[in-house]
Amino acid sequence: MDELPVLYEDDHYLAVHKPVGVLVHKTPLERDPAAKFAVQILRKQVGYKVYPLHRIDRPTSGILLFAKNQLAASALQPQFAGTGIKKYYLSIVRGYLPEAHGLIDHPLAKDLVHELQPAVTEYWRLSETEIPYASSNRYATSRYALVKVYPHTGRMHQIRRHFAHIRHYVIGDRTHGDNKQNRFFERHFNMHLMLLHAWKMEFSHPFLLKDIKITARPPEHFEEMASKLGWKLTNFNY
Repeated sequence: MDELPVLYEDDHYLAVHKPVGVLVHKTPLERDPAAKFAVQILRKQVGYKVYPLHRIDRPTSGILLFAKNQLAASALQPQFAGTGIKKYYLSIVRGYLPEAHGLIDHPLAKDLVHELQPAVTEYWRLSETEIPYASSNRYATSRYALVKVYPHTGRMHQIRRHFAHIRHYVIGDRTHGDNKQNRFFERHFNMHLMLLHAWKMEFSHPFLLKDIKITARPPEHFEEMASKLGWKLTNFNY
């Protein structure tokens, strides 16, 4: 990978489309010499140091925002710490959701030794589908939902863990998902990737003093999978 697609740029900030499989930055936990890191790719691409303002998971695609200098990073960080940054995701999940619009209010721990922290995820059900193939031994058909998601808090793997909590697993999630569903999608659709995409970001620009809205079209594998399930993403006003 030589370059990351640029979604937005001004004198202070730069947003790119992070592909599935790329980490945001180097970590001691990642020892694969072939691993790719967005920070290093972008620094080489633009020729100067950039400052990542947030993270998205390695198997998640979509918007990743950087500051071009430390002053710009410091100016926007309070919005990430509070509720000033709006980040919306698209996902395909198992089953029919109980409500067209709902909140998942369920505390999450960073790991086994940390106390629970408040965590809230809001979702909108965009569409549902039932396909005439069995993904388990219980039913002759399988049901899925296309959802728009807004995490009110920023806990690790929050969206994936919250949808696992209500048993509407994100398709392709190897850590918190449903292995039966993942194997079904691999076998029936040749789909090996997670269907979670960081689609839209909104923030108040601290220097230009205006609202900035950035969107990232879902990647090809997401659009193809949606099409196979009977959805054309351009039909939704999400």
